Amino acid sequence: MPELIGILKALSDQTRFNLVNLLVNHDYCVGALANRLDISESAVSQHLKVLRNAGIVKGEKRGYFTHYWVDRESLKDAAKEIIELSSAIPVVNKCNNHTIIHPKHIHVAERRETKMSKGNCEHPDLKIKDCKCSEKQIKECYGDETNHSCDCEEKK
Repeated sequence: MPELIGILKALSDQTRFNLVNLLVNHDYCVGALANRLDISESAVSQHLKVLRNAGIVKGEKRGYFTHYWVDRESLKDAAKEIIELSSAIPVVNKCNNHTIIHPKHIHVAERRETKMSKGNCEHPDLKIKDCKCSEKQIKECYGDETNHSCDCEEKK
């Protein structure tokens, strides 16, 4: 995951993204990239350094110049991680025989119908009445009592 974060940060800059777009199709040296993007060679070098550190771009010395290209495998790996993230199975907590699905994992259409007030979701699956959770059960399900979503007396 840290590699993915580095790649996303590197690609979040428009100039670096444009550099990657150019380098996907052809190997270029710093001077050629500077001419194509109409920026200084030193700016290109700084951006390439960030892209190299993120593992997106590689370079090879050819005569007097270093030519750069995109490491397609690193981009494919990042894309694969993003796809896996988007298709992750929702997190479900079981609390004293109640199933609680975190609001961000409720299907988008259902989420639109959910009433929101004071930052708390009032989705029926999340509102639990008359829950008799022990402190130990709350900690197992939520990590601490402050994140417990039940409206039971023990919480208050």
